[in-house]
Amino acid sequence: MALDLFSPVKLGSILLNNRMVMAPLTRNRSSETGVPQAMNVTYYEQRATAGLIITEATPISAMAHGYPALPGIYSGEQVVGWRKVTDAVHAKGSKIVLQLWHVGRISHPSLLPNGALPVAPSAIKPAGKAFTYEGLVDYVTPRALDASELPELIKDYAHATQCALDAGFDGVEIHAANGYLLDQFLRDGSNKRTDNYGGSFENRTRLLLEVTEAVVAVAGADKVGLRLSPANPFNDMHDSHPQSLFNYVVTALNPFNLAYLHIVEGGIHGGGEAAPFDFSELRALYQHSYMANLGFNKQTGNAAIAAGEADCIAFGVPFIANPDLVERYKTDAALNEADSTTFYGGNEKGYIDYPTL
Repeated sequence: MALDLFSPVKLGSILLNNRMVMAPLTRNRSSETGVPQAMNVTYYEQRATAGLIITEATPISAMAHGYPALPGIYSGEQVVGWRKVTDAVHAKGSKIVLQLWHVGRISHPSLLPNGALPVAPSAIKPAGKAFTYEGLVDYVTPRALDASELPELIKDYAHATQCALDAGFDGVEIHAANGYLLDQFLRDGSNKRTDNYGGSFENRTRLLLEVTEAVVAVAGADKVGLRLSPANPFNDMHDSHPQSLFNYVVTALNPFNLAYLHIVEGGIHGGGEAAPFDFSELRALYQHSYMANLGFNKQTGNAAIAAGEADCIAFGVPFIANPDLVERYKTDAALNEADSTTFYGGNEKGYIDYPTL
């Protein structure tokens, strides 16, 4: 029988009822202390027919924040808040992993402890504006991390991973995409370092591999996914040789035997033209489970799975507007339209009030 979106699949040790994954979606509706609230529990519970839910990107420390009203995963209160989410999702028979996030330079002193400067591989100010509690303001020039600070940063990833497991998650996803800290180290447009973490592909990939090693040491490789966005220009990102760089990165990730590799196949959030990129080359190089993301629908998702181009498909906006997306795809029902004005921040409207069939 041909595989499709509704076939079960195992990603590492995580057994999914179907191959429809809810992509990580920043919604800016947590409490100011980063503790998930009652409406966050409802939101994830409503969407728990997805084979797998990947949470919104979740800061691993107070210094990892870059937007208002984000949940965190580094304090006891946050663990307790997230436990309500995982319990609700598991009660509905779905699986859920937490996405580990450090935004790096995509932040602002008003969002960080004691008005600290954001950190980055190099002191390069990104184009664009920071989204703060006071509205949109210009980004500042970040502070370049000293190599001596990186072991502590890696420990933050390990600590957040343990917090996620304590909160009942089935695993974690390392966010190394979309112009945030680990992606900033990977690409030469944002990394001008001259030490062991800059210059060659090997050096620019070093932090990502060290973080992956630390996270795997806590959770086990069979519970760890990783997200990359090789062509995405979002957050003022570019690289002089993206194909060669990311071919190198995925080859270096192969030995970990991770639960899955999650690839954003193109550019998202606007931010310019996506770099030309051959994703089939990446897929051929990667030896384990592959999750494709960006612009898929039922037809193209089924086609990609049937052709072996992906093991599962992550859907973003369709899951925002259709909590019961799996059922709608199964029955070819009409889809709700997403209200983009309520994507980031606000209350229950545009968050937990979309109708189900």
